[in-house]
Amino acid sequence: MKILVTGGAGYIGSHTVVELVQNGHEVVVADNLSNSNARALERVGQIVGKKIPFYQVDIRDKAGLSEMMEACADEGRRAFDCCIHFAGLKSPNESIRLPLEYYDNNITGTLVLVDVLRRYGCKNMIFSSSASVYGDPAVVPVTEECPKGQCTNPYGQTKSMLEQVLTDIQTADGEWNIVLLRYFNPLGAHRSGLIGENPSGIPNNLMPYITQVAVGKRKELNVYGDDYDTPDGTGVRDYIHVVDLACGHVKALQAIEKKCGLAVYNLGTGRGYSVLEVVKAFEEANGVKVPYVIRERRAGDVATSYSDPAKAGRELGFYARYDIVDMCRDAWNWQKNNPDGL
Repeated sequence: MKILVTGGAGYIGSHTVVELVQNGHEVVVADNLSNSNARALERVGQIVGKKIPFYQVDIRDKAGLSEMMEACADEGRRAFDCCIHFAGLKSPNESIRLPLEYYDNNITGTLVLVDVLRRYGCKNMIFSSSASVYGDPAVVPVTEECPKGQCTNPYGQTKSMLEQVLTDIQTADGEWNIVLLRYFNPLGAHRSGLIGENPSGIPNNLMPYITQVAVGKRKELNVYGDDYDTPDGTGVRDYIHVVDLACGHVKALQAIEKKCGLAVYNLGTGRGYSVLEVVKAFEEANGVKVPYVIRERRAGDVATSYSDPAKAGRELGFYARYDIVDMCRDAWNWQKNNPDGL
């Protein structure tokens, strides 16, 4: 298939581009580089042995997207077979401080993108959603039938709202096939060490903070809250290797090919780890100490969230292959070989 990957220079996007190309798909990347780096795509090119076509464009820029579509369209005015849509602001904590920016970028941008896709004959989309749509989940492990909860931050709200928008679009026009992938927490990096998580400024996610402490860029890890109702008091999450997550998108193309209409899948491992368990696993896997300090809870965090990934296994044949040791080892391999990122 010919696939447009928005946000394809980012962490999950770049790893997904690798898996798509290695599975025989033709890929074009669109990214505004607001929280990513074009060098990631150069590294992807090294891994897959070919240059990745790239357009620097913001998904809110209808004219820019249309120019890209014109350049990629065939004689029938069809530009792509499917869009895998990653582009968006992604920090739950930051979104509490910058709600307007998150609603504008994530929601407005997606509406513009969908309109342009429709005009150029592409009515297939895999959407990068999030387990945050479950809020503080009513049941754990979390299945796709778990009711969507009250999202605890604007980031989660944008994902939940866009799920509804895309559902309404598909309901109104049955030509659309839309897969909503609800990610749990990606960790790790490509085994080559060429690409990995490359945050701008202070990391908002656990693993890049751990690796930056381990490499000496930061003094200590901040652990937010040790009084949750969990075995060691720190938050428990379902961590999935980013390469497994990327492979989940390749698997999701099966649903598009079968004209699924609307489909929803959790992408996780089904196993929860606390923050301190991840720290311990990292230290044991890599022989590196990670000093940490306990801070007050962060607004918007929940105690426990991990997936029941059975539906993706049953319908897509998707199963996570890598464990927490693999995630910690590969994340450290990336960081120590790229101490300043890209």
